[in-house]
Amino acid sequence: MGMNSLLWAAALLLVVLGLAGLILPALPGIPLLFLGLVAAAWAEGFAHVGAGSIAVLALLALLAWGADFAAVAFGARRFGATPRAAWGAAAGMLIGLFFGLPGILLGPFLGAMLGELAGNRSLREAGMASLGATLGLAIGAAVKTALAFVMLGIFLVARFSSPGGG
Repeated sequence: MGMNSLLWAAALLLVVLGLAGLILPALPGIPLLFLGLVAAAWAEGFAHVGAGSIAVLALLALLAWGADFAAVAFGARRFGATPRAAWGAAAGMLIGLFFGLPGILLGPFLGAMLGELAGNRSLREAGMASLGATLGLAIGAAVKTALAFVMLGIFLVARFSSPGGG
């Protein structure tokens, strides 16, 4: 197996893991996706996807990564959550993975609720904070997913329309 084939195999694996990471919080989806796209460009010697496209992909990856954190922080702050709610929501999402779709949907909310209750907040305050943290997670995931597909689109357009690397 030549270097080119190894790069393509790595690229495919990284892109698949990156897409899975958009859903699974244990995987850093956007960085893996970006690395996979760079590996695919490298496999062709950057003949089609050049420095300009890679720079745009890097910028989008940074935006997606930042948007994820900003959305959670905004949602949490907007509804009066403390940092315990954000940590609880992240832990709840991770634990929720083991319980399928209900766990993925309810885990962040329950985790944020427990985090807030651990800080001696009232049930109403904890509920509002949990709602904010969960909405922030959902908005962040939607923005991150949209930017990931924009990254894929830019890569594909550069790859199949540019003969000299863009």
